[in-house]
Amino acid sequence: MKHTSENQEYPYEIFDYNHATAILRQDFPSEWDDLVSLLSSFSLTKEDILTPGGRKSPMAGKLDGFLYQRGWEERWFNTSVVVDGYEMNTPTHGIDCFKNRIGIEVEWNNKDPFFDRDLNNFRLLHSLNALSVGVIITRCSHLQQLFKDLGKGSSYGASTTHMEKLIPRIVGGGSGGCPVLAIGISEYLYTD
Repeated sequence: MKHTSENQEYPYEIFDYNHATAILRQDFPSEWDDLVSLLSSFSLTKEDILTPGGRKSPMAGKLDGFLYQRGWEERWFNTSVVVDGYEMNTPTHGIDCFKNRIGIEVEWNNKDPFFDRDLNNFRLLHSLNALSVGVIITRCSHLQQLFKDLGKGSSYGASTTHMEKLIPRIVGGGSGGCPVLAIGISEYLYTD
């Protein structure tokens, strides 16, 4: 496990579980380049924070849209289990962005149980040899102060998705053996 602390002046807080970064860089260089390009060009704006969401927040749409332009797609997997000739369908939840065995989920401001769903999905797909690395992009926990300063503190509460809620779930085995790269968006990316 590698972890950059959010207390340092980095644009992202990074948590690497089961060598996710090494696998991405070595075995999936095109997907790694897409992810690096996304993170290198990203900035967090006041509009990103103040615009209300819906099914998909403008923030998630901004991140997903960048990847969709590079051939990533939302992907659902139809899986099943056969026991004594009886087939039971066990479809997965959709992955926001999928390309060549790499899955990226964007959890900007959902309730924190969404992390459990994402990690379980990564675990299942990894065990079925359909996913090599899962990536979750969320926000650093310290952004709460910025949200309060902008009058949106109640919309981004303690029970919503952020790094302090994600890392214990990963360390606790939520993704099984699936390598996971968790990326937290920090205040150093904010532009007014």
